[in-house]
Amino acid sequence: MPDSPLNLRLLTHLPPAELRGRRVLLRLDLNVPIERGVVTDDFRIVSSLPTIEYLRAQGARLAIVSHLGRKPEETLLPVAHFLEKLFPVRFCPIVAKLKSMLADLPEGGVLLLENIRREAGEETNDDALARALADSADLYVNDAFASSHRTHTSIVGLPRYLPAVAGLRFAKEVENLGRAFTPPHPFLIILGGAKFETKLPLIERFITMADKIVIYGALAHAFFKELGYELGESLVDKETTVARPFLYHPKIILPADVRVKNGERIFIKTPDTLVATDNILDVGLISIEKLLPIIRSAKFILWNGPLGNFEHGFHGSTEAVAKFISASNAESIVGGGDTVASIRVLNILDQFDFVSTGGGAMLDFLATGTLPGLEALKTSPFLPKLSS
Repeated sequence: MPDSPLNLRLLTHLPPAELRGRRVLLRLDLNVPIERGVVTDDFRIVSSLPTIEYLRAQGARLAIVSHLGRKPEETLLPVAHFLEKLFPVRFCPIVAKLKSMLADLPEGGVLLLENIRREAGEETNDDALARALADSADLYVNDAFASSHRTHTSIVGLPRYLPAVAGLRFAKEVENLGRAFTPPHPFLIILGGAKFETKLPLIERFITMADKIVIYGALAHAFFKELGYELGESLVDKETTVARPFLYHPKIILPADVRVKNGERIFIKTPDTLVATDNILDVGLISIEKLLPIIRSAKFILWNGPLGNFEHGFHGSTEAVAKFISASNAESIVGGGDTVASIRVLNILDQFDFVSTGGGAMLDFLATGTLPGLEALKTSPFLPKLSS
C-alpha cells in the first residue's frame, strides 16, 4: 500500500471499484455557526467536500454523520440546505431509519443524518448505538479530525464493527500538523485564547523543541497572577500554579503591554500597573511590535488562539499578527475557531500553508501525537494493517 501519515489506512488505499454501491458512513465535523437557520461560516463544510465528492464519484451510497453544538435539540437541517445547493441530499431524522434510507439511495447518492447527539449514548460511546449504526453500512470513513479527540460512539465505537479508514481531510490534517514534530528552525509557537490548561500540554511538549513560545491573550493572565500582578476584572483560570515552571523561562514571551477597559474608557498599560477595576481585553501595540522581528526571522510558525477578546470586538492584535505571518517567508500552520475566523475576515486564508479545522483536536494531537479517533482507525480489525 502507498505511504500514509502515521501508518493510517486511508480511503484512497481502497480500490475504487470496491466502493461502487457500498453503503458508507462518513463521519464529518459539520459543527458550524448557524444564525436564523443559515450557515454563517462554511469552512468546515468546504473542507469536507473533497471526501464527499470522491465517494460520490466512486458510486458509493453515502450517509453523513455529524453533531452540532452542545444542545441535543440543535438541528443539522441548515447544513442539509447548504449542501443541497451542491448536490441532492436526503435528510434522515433518526438512526432507526438510517438502514432503510441508505439502502434506497442511488449510487453516488447522499443523505445527512440528524445531529448524532440527539441519539442516547453518542457521548458515552454506547455499544448498542455503535452496533445500530454499523448495521446500516459496509464501510466507515472518519473525516472528522476536529472531533476525533472525543471518545464518542461515532468516532471510536464504529471502527469496532465496520472496516474503517481515514478520509482525505483527516489524512491532510495528520500530515500537515505532523510537520511540527520535525520543524525547520527558528521554530515559533504563538498561543492565545483563554484556557491555559488546554495549552499547557502543548507548552510542555514543545518547550525544548521550539525556539520561542509567545503566550498572549487570556493565557498570559495565568502568568501575571503568579507574578503577583493585579488582574482586576480580567478573565483568568482558577488554577494558575501550573504556569510557575515557565515563569522565567527564556523561551517564553509574555505581553509587554495590554489594552484594558475600565468603565467606558480604554487604556494601554503595562501588566504590572493594573487596578482592581481594570479588565484586560487585548495586548498593546508594543507587544505586537515585539513580535514582528521574531515572525520575520522564523522558518516555521504554529499559531493557535486569538490574542484578544475577539468575540467582543478586540481583534486588532489578532488581525495584525495574521497579516505579519501571512507576509512572512515562514511555513505557517494555524488553527482554532476564532483564529481561523480572523483570517477569513481578512480574506488571507490562502496565504497560510495549512489551516486546521481542529481546535481542541489540533492541540491534543500536537501534544500527544495521536487522538482517540485516530487510534480507533488504526486498531479496527476489519482491514489489513499497513506495513511499517
